Amino acid sequence: MRPTRTPLSPYRIMWLLVMFDLPVIKEIERKRASRFRYDLLDRGFQMSQFSIYMRHCASPELAEAEIIAVKRCLPPKGRVHILSITDKQYERMVTFSGLAAEPKRKKPEQFELF
Repeated sequence: MRPTRTPLSPYRIMWLLVMFDLPVIKEIERKRASRFRYDLLDRGFQMSQFSIYMRHCASPELAEAEIIAVKRCLPPKGRVHILSITDKQYERMVTFSGLAAEPKRKKPEQFELF
């Protein structure tokens, strides 16, 4: 008997937003901030703004695992916020470029094997 698959629900699909304000006065602080950004990119996050990165997760469980992984990459100083929202909440976001509203973003066509 084949296991039943639950369809992807916009109420279960999650988006993670990592927002941070890191010190960059000293050279070592700049290196740590850059390393943190590269770690986020390596984990599949995309830059939304310079200190806001986001990632699509297929389920709340995968989002929680990703939060744990990001915690391991945290630099010793600075503030980092991780916000998780559902796909349904994400689709209500309105983005402006200057005074003009940008068209809605397409949902990612990403295939997750985990």
